[in-house]
Amino acid sequence: MIETLDIQITKTTQPRLQETDFDNLPFGKTFSDHMLMVDYADGEWKNFQILPYGDISLSPAISALHYGQAFFEGIKAYKHEDGKVVIFRPDKNAERFNRSAERLCMPTIPEDVFVQSIAALVDIDRGWIPTKANHALYIRPFMFATDPYLGVQASTTYKYMVLTGPVGPYFSKPLRVKIESHYTRAAQGGMGFAKAAGNYASSMMPAKKAVEEGFDQIIWTDGSNHEFIEEMGAANAMFILDGKLVTPSTGDTILKGVTRDTVIKLAQAWGIPVEERKVAVAEIIEGAKNGSLTDAFGAGTAATIAPVGSINYNGEEFTLSDPLTREFSQKVLKTLDDIRYGRTEDTYGWNYVV
Repeated sequence: MIETLDIQITKTTQPRLQETDFDNLPFGKTFSDHMLMVDYADGEWKNFQILPYGDISLSPAISALHYGQAFFEGIKAYKHEDGKVVIFRPDKNAERFNRSAERLCMPTIPEDVFVQSIAALVDIDRGWIPTKANHALYIRPFMFATDPYLGVQASTTYKYMVLTGPVGPYFSKPLRVKIESHYTRAAQGGMGFAKAAGNYASSMMPAKKAVEEGFDQIIWTDGSNHEFIEEMGAANAMFILDGKLVTPSTGDTILKGVTRDTVIKLAQAWGIPVEERKVAVAEIIEGAKNGSLTDAFGAGTAATIAPVGSINYNGEEFTLSDPLTREFSQKVLKTLDDIRYGRTEDTYGWNYVV
């Protein structure tokens, strides 16, 4: 149990764990018994609370609702066979959480406070962590502005909250993806690198159109000429091209994914060349045509390793190899699972033990 933070804990009197169907866990719709809530006012974080999951009262004038000062993170916790509970690389999420906060003119949270507060919540609801393969406890830290003021300026007060819930796989099959050549997710100088709520709002209409056309995900391209791959709607885009791991370099427009970083570190440890650079749409399509593109997948906390089954570009479809035969992404997925579920030694120190 975390003892270094002063957290007021109020446990639920109506636990829902026993009535939850762990064989039916649509992603993001089942929530654990408790949540974390912290206030920011007068230049400091205060009122750390773990309380029963439920509705909260807010003014309809809070600036998050009107001017979009809101962002989030995604993390997962796992249970080992011996009962040990671990959170996967929460320090990296803490770094990105604070990058998002700075870009949205919001207060940062000390990394140890971020990690310890999450661990305290996970500890209380550790019974909610699934033990089935490909399942985990999803953790959603988020922050939003709370000043009841209709003026375009940064709020002076905020709430930092954390929700958790058991989840199964985000994707259940290889993805049919469409390379987007009209709509733009992010632009240079913008906030595409932050997990800002507004980024996701702007992506919903193009994503809905793509689903209506039969696609599972969009691969976003640059906002200037749509010549370069950026990322997928729910994950970073990664490719094995000519025997190298190739992925778009991060910057203003691309999320610095934790799973992306993990995959790169594994590739480097295995002696596989890694190229973080601009990735042209043309070279991916050419690789799909001539066979030099031997693997393509999305990498993200929710998606984990999501294989791309086919790529559509300007109406032309390119079917890739059977994901089960792909050496690299299969090895990455097995290695990640072995580390996260405690089947092998965590030589990288990625598991934070609760």
